[in-house]
Amino acid sequence: MSTHTFHDAVAPHHRRIDIDAYDDVYVVGDVHGCRAELDRLLDRLALGPSDLVLFVGDLVRKGPDNTGVVDRVRGDDRLVSVRGNNEQKIIEGRKDPDWLRPGDREFFESLPVVVTWDGGMVVHGGVDPTRPLADHAIDDLLNMRSPNGDGYDGPFWYEAYEGDARVFFGHTVHDEPVDLDSAVGLDTGCVYGGSLTAYDLRDDSYLAIRPSEVHEDRSASKVVTPPTVA
Repeated sequence: MSTHTFHDAVAPHHRRIDIDAYDDVYVVGDVHGCRAELDRLLDRLALGPSDLVLFVGDLVRKGPDNTGVVDRVRGDDRLVSVRGNNEQKIIEGRKDPDWLRPGDREFFESLPVVVTWDGGMVVHGGVDPTRPLADHAIDDLLNMRSPNGDGYDGPFWYEAYEGDARVFFGHTVHDEPVDLDSAVGLDTGCVYGGSLTAYDLRDDSYLAIRPSEVHEDRSASKVVTPPTVA
């Protein structure tokens, strides 16, 4: 599966980066408006001027400080997010939250749908392992979970994915990160009382920040235990 060939609708929203141009590189799971937890995580990361943080999307909705998260990410060139399905709902007008300010929707529209580098890819939802990347529309990359199953009942796309690019994703809530050779899942449910998780690309390690409170309840049936590698 090539990281270079995209659907015509996706290609304008693809950002290619030179991963070697940065010192430390981190990928962070779904923030969902949890500004306090994001601040604590970034404090722990102690970013240098040549570091990079990539977010898997869903910066906003469900949590207590959505505008605070937008301002933190938007105000620092070292912080880059792909678009999540929750940003897409706002862009399309399916959600019109009362906290939305002039310019916020345009910021969400400016977010890439996919970020790639040699050997890696960040999308919000995932990819269908049975189809070439060029056949994936924007909604596929934002919402992929169980291409041949039933949502949180699985089977999940990453269980069969064996592409050349390691895919970093969010969207599907797990009680621990998905840690596979081909895929890394980083939505560990911060807004639901789980953790806000960062993956250190250079050190191949994880850092998790626990929230001080549960901002939204979630059924246990919609929290997945990731597969383990024997």
